[in-house]
Amino acid sequence: MPHENSLAHLTVVVTGANGALGRAVVNLALARGAQVVGVDMAFADTPCASGERRLSVDLCDPAATQLQLGNLGDFDVLCNLAGGFAMGEAAFDAGENWAAMFQINVETLRNATRAAIPVLRRRGGGRIVNVGALSAREGQAQMSAYCAAKSTVMRLTESLSRELRGEGINVNAVLPSILDTPRNRADMPTADYTRWVSTEALAEVICFLASSSAGAIHGALIPVAGLS
Repeated sequence: MPHENSLAHLTVVVTGANGALGRAVVNLALARGAQVVGVDMAFADTPCASGERRLSVDLCDPAATQLQLGNLGDFDVLCNLAGGFAMGEAAFDAGENWAAMFQINVETLRNATRAAIPVLRRRGGGRIVNVGALSAREGQAQMSAYCAAKSTVMRLTESLSRELRGEGINVNAVLPSILDTPRNRADMPTADYTRWVSTEALAEVICFLASSSAGAIHGALIPVAGLS
């Protein structure tokens, strides 16, 4: 019997596919029966799994993103996972980090979404899943650039949903707390990472939102906090 959140017969595009969360989503989507196109700047020297294609593209380049995603052919789901985090200066003195956080978190999403919407419209519907941040529901000290960028992702999710829901395109976002990744463990060696959110757990929520089981969900910002 197919899994109730099956992605069988769907083609899922995953940006940030070479990151820890990206690999978890790619692997789960494949396990749920999807054909997957992983998109990233570059990929590690690991073989593609059966049903996986890879596309190297700079998502900060709108023309390149439009060209390469536009040439993919039909797909059903866009998972905007490309992004990044950095602590920054005080809010009154945010410098280069401000532009960097918006470039990697907001512009990558806008460029990929701009390329995807004509495809989803042509197919008569589809899904877009974004990644906000639980910490961006309010401002945080030394995190103004990151919080502002992720808050923008959340507002874009809501706006896109209101614009596209009538066309059968669901747009939603997950709001994770601290993800249990090798980078975060290295950056916070004394933290209790058993309380963090595993990439596999977050992938479950993302793949649910990508499935037909989430067909009635529009514009949701879903907290995924684990025990943190």
